[in-house]
Amino acid sequence: ISLDYHETIMAAAGEAAEAALEQAISAPGGFICVVEGAIPTANEGKYGYIAGHTMLDICGRILPKAKAVVAYGTCAAFGGVQAAKPNPTGAMGVNECFGAKGIKAINIGGCPPNPLNLVGTLVAFLRGDNIELDANNRPMMFYGSSVHDQCERREHFDNGEFAPSFDSEEARNGWCLYELGCKGPDTMNNCPKVKFNGTNWPVGAGHPCIGCSEPGFWDKLSPFYEN
Repeated sequence: ISLDYHETIMAAAGEAAEAALEQAISAPGGFICVVEGAIPTANEGKYGYIAGHTMLDICGRILPKAKAVVAYGTCAAFGGVQAAKPNPTGAMGVNECFGAKGIKAINIGGCPPNPLNLVGTLVAFLRGDNIELDANNRPMMFYGSSVHDQCERREHFDNGEFAPSFDSEEARNGWCLYELGCKGPDTMNNCPKVKFNGTNWPVGAGHPCIGCSEPGFWDKLSPFYEN
């Protein structure tokens, strides 16, 4: 979960990984902590262990020492699918879990998150740039516009041209997927512009946006195929 200023840590396993982690958090130049996954909090965090320590305890010990904390992915940022009702493990995102301790993680939402948003955020921090955050602690440079406003099918939405089904001729011709459940108007992300692997994104592949970079998307934005 940790990145040194100069090198990526945790490429090893077992005792070597533990030693690398301790070396990273003791580095004179400080470190950036990148957290992946929601944090189980129920039953004192006993639903998630690494090397005999709960994830809750590990993060509670390491995060306050970091020069910056980045929650990578919707689970780390907002709890994600693990936090969906009834949430038996008490899964939480980093800020919900540790905000009272002064932690203010930069959230890189997405399920999966786009790695370019992570790299861009880390580069901006290391350069000393001001990283403007939205109300959900996401970098505005990546999450400043809705998926809807950037979508290549937006013109069809404006013209009232909606695909009636996924196997329709209209869908194949690029008509808007809003009536098939697309959550693009409620989702802030740069998927239409950056794409994944620089190749494609869900709507470009014919699937509606499900709002995966939003807080509580599993509960609040489902059912996914209804608007």
